[in-house]
Amino acid sequence: MATAAKKITLSPSRDIPFNKLVLSQSNVRRIKAGVSIEELAEDIVRRGLLQGLSVRPVVTETGVETGVFEIPAGGRRYRALELLVKQKRLAKTAPVPCIVREEGIAEEDSLAENVQRAPLHPLDQFRAFLALREKGQSEEEIAATFFVSVNVVKQRLKLASVSPTLLDIYAEDGLTLDQLMAFTVSGDHERQEQVFECLKTSYEKQPYAIRRMLTEGAVRASDKRAQFIGLDAYIEAGGTIMRDLFQGDDGGWLQDVALVDRLVAEKLEREAETICAEGWKWIEVAPDFAYGHTFELRQLRGEPVPLTAEEETTREVMRAEYTRLSEEHDSVEDLPEEIDSRLAELEAALESFDDRPLAFEPAEVARAGAFVSIAPDGSVRIERGLVRPEDELPVEPDAGSAEEEDEGGAAAANCDGGSDTADDKSLSDPEEDEGLSPISDRLMTELTAHRTLGLRQSLGERPQVAFLAALQALALKAFYQYASDSCLELEMKCVSFGAQAPGLNDSTCVQAIRARHEDWAKALPKESADLWGVLQEWDGDRQAALFAHVVSLSVNAVHEAWNRRPRALAHADRLARAVDLDMTVAGWRPTVDNFLGRVTKARILQAVTEAKGQPAADRIAHLKKGDMASEAEMLIADSGWLPEPLRTPVREAQVEEARASETVVEVTAENGGETAMAKPDAFAETDGAQTAHSSIAAE
Repeated sequence: MATAAKKITLSPSRDIPFNKLVLSQSNVRRIKAGVSIEELAEDIVRRGLLQGLSVRPVVTETGVETGVFEIPAGGRRYRALELLVKQKRLAKTAPVPCIVREEGIAEEDSLAENVQRAPLHPLDQFRAFLALREKGQSEEEIAATFFVSVNVVKQRLKLASVSPTLLDIYAEDGLTLDQLMAFTVSGDHERQEQVFECLKTSYEKQPYAIRRMLTEGAVRASDKRAQFIGLDAYIEAGGTIMRDLFQGDDGGWLQDVALVDRLVAEKLEREAETICAEGWKWIEVAPDFAYGHTFELRQLRGEPVPLTAEEETTREVMRAEYTRLSEEHDSVEDLPEEIDSRLAELEAALESFDDRPLAFEPAEVARAGAFVSIAPDGSVRIERGLVRPEDELPVEPDAGSAEEEDEGGAAAANCDGGSDTADDKSLSDPEEDEGLSPISDRLMTELTAHRTLGLRQSLGERPQVAFLAALQALALKAFYQYASDSCLELEMKCVSFGAQAPGLNDSTCVQAIRARHEDWAKALPKESADLWGVLQEWDGDRQAALFAHVVSLSVNAVHEAWNRRPRALAHADRLARAVDLDMTVAGWRPTVDNFLGRVTKARILQAVTEAKGQPAADRIAHLKKGDMASEAEMLIADSGWLPEPLRTPVREAQVEEARASETVVEVTAENGGETAMAKPDAFAETDGAQTAHSSIAAE
């Protein structure tokens, strides 16, 4: 006959006045953790005591109960109640629900209560917050109730909104919390599940890979197109923004790319209509133009619009206020916030008065045009006053200009002192005539040839004047495209690039060159005839600075398959060493678009190996090319790695020594059919007459 199971008896519960309770030294909790006593007290005020205290009667040496009870488990709740009593929000004799224990060990009670309590699974917390939200509580109310920030509540609600399929997988430990956080970037459950399926067959399961796949094809909020149209306008037009609440996302990702393009086009057209109303002959509109799109066009030199009497008064008032505030707080190290803010406002306003719009002659406006595009910071970029060659007015020769052309041509052809036109009948001396007749063309040519040689000899002995003359000739080419005010036969070409990487016109280098060129253009006279006098007045440092700028515009180190120039490219290497060129400082970073996505897998792995070592390359070696390129971009970001064509030989050696990396075998044409890059020393000049002749012919 089976024996009946012994029934257990639970410890009795009773209400005990608060002033009959004391803390026990048997409580095993010694270190503060979790919610503070103050927050717990406020929670008790809001909801009451949800869990009673575990107490034991205090007895005398003879075993007689004293009427006082000690608390081995529940000390934090007791301290919260004690705080409420001190704040006179709870009576001293208020009954407190307690479980009275007499058997066992007090320390065991305290340890069991803390150890055997199962913490709430994060998913249960996410769903609980969602349930409260669905029952009408706001995010702010939930945050105040549970003493967390509003952002924490938003994060929990975002996690609860992930695909139910993925939440179930997370509940079964099929996903980590960090991975689940990454899935919150997109609210599209179908897309989330598609990415999860891709993860099953992928080696790379890191959160950043999940975020990359979910945001593929979207437009970053930091993109200049998004900044140009504004996020509010995009949302108002029905667009959605994907946000990452768990790490910085630069404002998120705009999901509807077609809507972004439409809004950009519409806003650019509105800007163009405003510019067109100024009377320009043509307007070209695009989000971006290729670098060098203005090279063949003449830039009109406008005059700054003068300030009106009202603007002059306003500027003087602001300048006086700025001076007064600066003098009053001159000895103060840390300016008050309102003073610092006001000074910044005044400084910006005064700078706007100096940056005046340019006014052009109406006749020039009628044959010139403008480009309207988006600047890197998202503002509209307007390039006004550009004249196409076909819109130039025909040049009417001055009196005697025809003979000047003949003189110049003769001087240019007569470099060795001779002339191929000595027998030209048109230059023959006229028959002798009575009276004072004009000098004949032939005689003028002969005399000016002597003068040309005299100038050559004298200029060769006056380096400073020669430098000034060369500077003027180059500046005329750089800033006055159609000017012919120099007798020096110097040519300077500023080439554009047929093949351009996306965003080249917004690169750091282009912005710096453009700003420097505009500053010099403002410093030079409007008329080319005045250039010589202005340059003469400048000191040597300023002349040298302008010379460096105009010479820099002629640099052409571009590799072109149809135009082999080994000696020119070797000179580019020497020039790079001379200026200590570092393309990472110049702003270049390897990305999928500009390098990694356009080379073979072998070169991608070579780049990662050189930048981060062989183990890093091994981790992505199994990936498909597209995924490998994306992973490589993140791996070598900010590592300072550069592809071979962008390296400066001396600097490359220093970087390699610092990394202490192993020499990597050069990749051959067998890898994906791509020709291996030549090393810098491949451009060195070779010996032998035949080789030298071939190199020259190739150039």
